[in-house]
Amino acid sequence: MMKPLILIPSLLLTAALAGAAAFPLALAEPSLSVPIPPQPPVGARLLNREIKPLRPHATPAADTALAQRIAAQGSASAEDQQILRGAYLARAGDCVACHTSKGGAPFAGGLALASPIGAIYSTNITPDKQHGIGDWSYEDFARLMRTGVTKAGYTVYPAMPYPSYSRLTDEDMQALYAYFSKAVPPSAQENRANDIPWPLSMRWPLALWRKVFAPTPAPYTPAAGSDQELARGAYLVEGLGHCGSCHSPRAVTMQEKALKEDGGRLFLSGGQVVDGWSVPSLRNEHGGGIAGWSQADLVEFLRTGRNQYTASFGAMNDVIEDSMQYMSDADLNAMARYLLSLPPRQQAAPYRYDPATAQAAYDGRPDGPGARIYLDRCAACHRSNGTGYGKAFPALAGNPVLQTSDATSAIRIILQGGRQPSTASATAGLVMAPYAQLLDDQQVAEVTSYIQTAWGNRGATTTAAEVAKVRKTAVPVAERAP
Repeated sequence: MMKPLILIPSLLLTAALAGAAAFPLALAEPSLSVPIPPQPPVGARLLNREIKPLRPHATPAADTALAQRIAAQGSASAEDQQILRGAYLARAGDCVACHTSKGGAPFAGGLALASPIGAIYSTNITPDKQHGIGDWSYEDFARLMRTGVTKAGYTVYPAMPYPSYSRLTDEDMQALYAYFSKAVPPSAQENRANDIPWPLSMRWPLALWRKVFAPTPAPYTPAAGSDQELARGAYLVEGLGHCGSCHSPRAVTMQEKALKEDGGRLFLSGGQVVDGWSVPSLRNEHGGGIAGWSQADLVEFLRTGRNQYTASFGAMNDVIEDSMQYMSDADLNAMARYLLSLPPRQQAAPYRYDPATAQAAYDGRPDGPGARIYLDRCAACHRSNGTGYGKAFPALAGNPVLQTSDATSAIRIILQGGRQPSTASATAGLVMAPYAQLLDDQQVAEVTSYIQTAWGNRGATTTAAEVAKVRKTAVPVAERAP
């Protein structure tokens, strides 16, 4: 794989940059301070040359041996088809992201999951009989997935989204079990003890939590006469995809305030901070949601982590790389259509581009220290008018990440840098280098406040104290391994 380019003079307010090394950029005017763009959609003038869309993946092979056996046979047996279905569902559920430690065997566990009470380590779910689930029956497996209760009888922490998985159909649950029990290579990796101090480490309160907050397990059943595509999207988003685990707000007792769309409009309304990133709304709303996106825009984002409006960041990069890029066109379109069907929770006005900021920069009269830092450090990639360069250097003007009252993600990406996911349709992940060593807390606050409010953006300003808080946990982005 091509070694990614490190971009020092860039301020990227999304997780990273698209594959410009693989797909040349369209050229702009010679000056980076270009004329004021037309009204939205912002950034439409300078899109990358269109790349070949990622072909829908068939259900990915569970392992090489299975793929070779099917190829030799010329057709898949009923058992092989079930395993292949399970492999696809495991992709759709992004099981590998949590159950694989960095550099570890797939599904062997050991990844630290942050929680308010300490680190929770994911468990080994390979078919190893001593450390994994090799001696689990289908009933044991289904019980865990639907109720959070292990074969040993204790309740797992709700870091495992069993409230969402409880909606899986029997057919899909059996396919997942077939995949994990028959096709995943076993690993003898031992499970790690959680870093949760006593008495918080006691398990019996988890059983009480489950009884109070977890739903009664029941396969998802669409209402009579439901649109089949919308129903499929709801099943994937609310169930196996467990999108609400991050994108729905949680109560002080840590349960999701809504597990499905129930009219309260809390489901997928965002607003919380997960792993140091503020989580955006996935509802069809302005002011930080996905209003104004077409279904094709949303499918493109889910598959590649980028579109003309924004780019992914934080844990969403792993979701794109490990899960979404492998999903079929039909499933991605079903999910996108369902998300776009969710009515707004907040009644924010649509974004409108304001040329005053760009005109001031173009005239050589930047407004304040934040504007001067932006022109010095960021405009080379994101342009003085904030429209960026297509999907390689995402637009900041109108970017949904910059339209909310929480500037956490904007601060973090400036401090620690980031990258966009590398997928089959955009393989070169350009990396934005961190600014933590170049800008102090006050400077980061000034440039963050500038980009949150420039070009018509309606985000909140921030302070040096808020930057200092984020800096404590900011880890510089690592160059992607070749």
